[in-house]
Amino acid sequence: MVAAVELYFDHPAERRLRVLWDAFEAAGIPSMRGLLDGRHRPHLSLAVAESLDPAAVRDALDGFDIAPPLTLSFQFTGVFVGRVMWVGPAPTVGLLGHQAQLWQRLTDAGVAVSPLYAPGIWVPHCTVSMRVPRPVLTEAARLCLETLPIEATVTGAAVADHARGVFAPL
Repeated sequence: MVAAVELYFDHPAERRLRVLWDAFEAAGIPSMRGLLDGRHRPHLSLAVAESLDPAAVRDALDGFDIAPPLTLSFQFTGVFVGRVMWVGPAPTVGLLGHQAQLWQRLTDAGVAVSPLYAPGIWVPHCTVSMRVPRPVLTEAARLCLETLPIEATVTGAAVADHARGVFAPL
């Protein structure tokens, strides 16, 4: 998946996540810092797809507050298949409900999104590294855990598809 509806965080939270990226890089672990020539920014994806038409997403979400000032508390770290390291916010009723409403609006409008982001399946996360080498997985987890908790407030949203040069604030 390359395109996403992303939520962005307040400056202090974004700064702490970027410091975590820097700690990964200093330890010789690839991070999101250099992904896409530095255009990548810390975020929480609510829906992903092979591609997303920003106009179709806007139409589907008309009247929906895509970026309410949700308070997130990043409390844990995890690894997806492929050694994708992430930090995760506590899955509050507010966060899960917001994502479920967004997903439903997109699917009702015929916007094709990944079933991995369907309500009840979606794992809220902020990716730290796309491929942690096996020998340093423990070090990567330690760096994440030493950085947590991170308190964040949602401050914005966008449709982002950096591989195709798409960035459309919502």
